[in-house]
Parts: sequence; structure tokens; C-alpha cells
Amino acid sequence: MAATKPNRPQRVLIASSHALFGQGLRSLLQSRPRSNVELIGVVTSVEEAMLALERQDPDLIIVDYDDSVLNRDEFLARFVEGEKKLRVVLLSLNEAQDALVYDRRTLSASQIDDWLEEWTYGTGSAASGPDAADAAVPPIRAQAASANIERRSSSMKHLIIAGILVVVVTALLILGMSQVRLLPVAASAQAVPIDFMFNLEFIVIAFLFSLIVVLIGYSIVVFRRKRGDTTDARHIEGNTRLEVAWTALPLFTVLAFAYLGGWSLSETVRADPKPLEVNVIGSQWSWRFEYPAQGIVSNELRMPLNKQALLHLWSTDVIHSFWVPEFRVKQDALPGSQLTRDLRVTPTEIGEYKVRCAELCGLRHTYMESPVIVMPQADFDAWVAAESGLSADPVERGQRWYTAYGCNACHSLDGAPSVGPTWQGTYGEQVTFTDGSTGTVDDAYLYESIRNPGTKIVAGFQNLMPANIASDMTDDQVNDIIRLIESLR
Repeated sequence: MAATKPNRPQRVLIASSHALFGQGLRSLLQSRPRSNVELIGVVTSVEEAMLALERQDPDLIIVDYDDSVLNRDEFLARFVEGEKKLRVVLLSLNEAQDALVYDRRTLSASQIDDWLEEWTYGTGSAASGPDAADAAVPPIRAQAASANIERRSSSMKHLIIAGILVVVVTALLILGMSQVRLLPVAASAQAVPIDFMFNLEFIVIAFLFSLIVVLIGYSIVVFRRKRGDTTDARHIEGNTRLEVAWTALPLFTVLAFAYLGGWSLSETVRADPKPLEVNVIGSQWSWRFEYPAQGIVSNELRMPLNKQALLHLWSTDVIHSFWVPEFRVKQDALPGSQLTRDLRVTPTEIGEYKVRCAELCGLRHTYMESPVIVMPQADFDAWVAAESGLSADPVERGQRWYTAYGCNACHSLDGAPSVGPTWQGTYGEQVTFTDGSTGTVDDAYLYESIRNPGTKIVAGFQNLMPANIASDMTDDQVNDIIRLIESLR
């Protein structure tokens, strides 16, 4: 150290704009009470340092070599102009305790460039004189280089171990997920690209989960503070390569998934030249399926195997949503035939499934289900032939329209309570309406109630029947339903 007055402690000034640098050195100096050292302050700029040199008469200045805010070249240029015997330590926390001592007693201002270059590249010593040992650069650089090699070797070892653990945990997660059925059976051609995307996303999620959890856990176990260790952590400014990597890799991943998502969507809407066209009408709370080319109206969706069906969806009242989980695809049914939405499905597995409404649509939303039956083409053709003919009995025809147009969603035939009046035993009866008036359940009343729901509401029930429920029904179909009601008295 520079010679000081025998009766006073050595006065130390710290120059850094980094709070951790100053706090760490302050703690280190204050923890050694017998060192006869007095910390006189921390400055953050060249001007403050020059003012402190003038007023506080320090013996040693410790400068943060990694501080880009504090211009060390300007500082040294102004520092060497003085004549006071003074020592400066340039300290780098990024170079494994690397430090350089410049002593104004032994080096002239003209030697500063050689001195800095020698410290940077370790090519010999520019110091001379009685205190040349204090400014000897090569031993310090050699120690720093050795420490750097050791630190990098240790870091690489930890990186390899953590990487292996990430791969192992990822593989275990993927194996575990493969043993659990997360999705129902895939029963359509559209399910293939969708399941591919689903599985790929789970693999990426498993990797990211492993990467985060393993690195955090490994750091907690291996790099935890040891008992009795009160030192400060290593001062780190940042890592440009790491920051570029964790920006570029997520961006590339997002773009890749965007491309795959677009490809998956295009596969689900790929059109066949001659699909089976079916009108799908949702009503509170039932589904109706119309086959225009075959002249069939049904409450079951029947589809031939490996033939694409083009579904035209709309609703008679509120928004419904057509969803068969095994087909994977889903589409909303909006109110009004002018807002028809299309959905393409190519069944690939024979079986019976259920179409569900995936949009909350009212009181009996949970019961809005209908059968979906996938059958061989020959069986489908036989069903079409059987369904195309109508019975000569109006009651049998009324039974057919009762299910096809969703009347069974609100009205029972056996007296069971529901959201609407039961049809059993009502024909010819006197009923009281919500406005207090009474009337007879006859053909005129039933016709009016089907064509204009809400005109007369039976007491004890709400006006829940869609206003246009019968917009697609012919008068003959309405009369068939009336004959069915009459037959139940």
C-alpha cells in the first residue's frame, strides 16, 4: 500500500455506479476491523472522484473495471495529472477476481497505455522501480486465466449433468402421458392432424416443464449457500448470447407452431368433390338432421363410413355448438338459416357416438344430445330406403315428426313432467292460461300453439318454445302431430 501517515488509517474510496459492487466492498472492508482501513465513500462518476481526491485525501481508490457508466479512460487520464502519492486498483468481478494496480509513484502518465495493454493481454510487465512487484501483471493474469479455465470446466460439468436430467425427466413425462388416455378415440380423418398438434404440444410442454423445474431444483441443491458463508454473490451484468438465444428460440418455436397450426386447419377443411350434405338445425333443446337429397328428416345423424359429410349448421333460437368429441372438430350453429356455418367430417370408425351442444344455451343445455351413427355404405343405403317411405297412419307420421323436430325435448307422451305440458290426456281438456283465461285443447288451439308459440301459455309453464320452431314444417306435418296428441287422450 502507499505510505500513509502513521497515526491514521488508510483511507479508501470506491468508484462504481453499481450498488452491489459498492455494498460488497463496503461489507468486506467493514468486516475486517483490524486492517486499519477507513472507507471514506462511494462515488459514481469521474467528477465525484476528482472532488473526493481533492477534499478527502484518499490513499487508495478501487475502481469498478466493468462499469460502463464510469469512464475509466477519462478517470485515469485525469488521475495521472496529480502529484500525490496515490494508488488505484482496477477490479473486475467478471474476470475471476482479476485486478490491476496502478501506482502513480512508479508509473508515469506516458506508461499508462502500455500498462493497460499489458494487463489486458498479459505480455509482460511495464512496471519498474521499488514497487514494481505491486504492478506486476503476468502473475495476476495467469491466476485469472487459471481460475477462468477451472470455472468454465465446472460450469460445463454442471451444464452436462443438468442437461441429462432434463432429457430424462422429459422422457419420463412423455412415457407417463402415453399411458393415460387424454382424448377419446379418433373417429374421423379430421382428427389426425388435430391429434398430431395436440401430442406435439404436450411433448414441448413436457420439455419446457422439465427445463424449468430441473434447473431450479438443481440450482437449489447444488448452488445453495453453505452454512457460515456470508460472502456476496458474483456480480453479473448480463449475457448477450444467452439473451439472444432465449429470444430467438421461443420466436422460432412460436412461428413453427403457427405454420403447423395453419397446416392442421387446412387439413380439417379439405373438401371432397361429392360430400353427403346434411342440414343440422339446433333448437332448445334438440338436434334435427335433414337430408335434402334423400328427403329424410331425423333426430339421428347417420353417416356412411369413409365418406365426407358436409354439415350445414344453423339454429332456430339461440347459439348452439355442434360437437362430437371423437370427430375433434366443432362448429357453432347461429340463429337463422341466413347465418349457416359449414363443417366437414369424414368418419373413419364404425360405431355410435353422441353430438353434444358445446355452447351454454339454456335450462336443458346438458340434455341437448343426439345419436351419431357411423355405418358401412350398404347399411346407410338401406336406412335411406327405409326412411324415405312414409306411413299411411297419421299417428305414426306424427310420432316421427315428434322426434325429428325435437318436440320430445319439452313434451312427454307418458305424463312425465317436463319444461312443457305433457301431451298425454290433454286433447279435449279445459286448461287455464297465464293471463287467467281458459280454453279447450282442440285442433285450432294446437295448430295456433305450434305455428305461433307464446300466444297462449298454460298456467304453470314458461314461454320457452322457440318462435320459429315450426317454420320448416308443412301443414300436413302439423296435422300429423295434432293427430298424435289426439290419440293420447
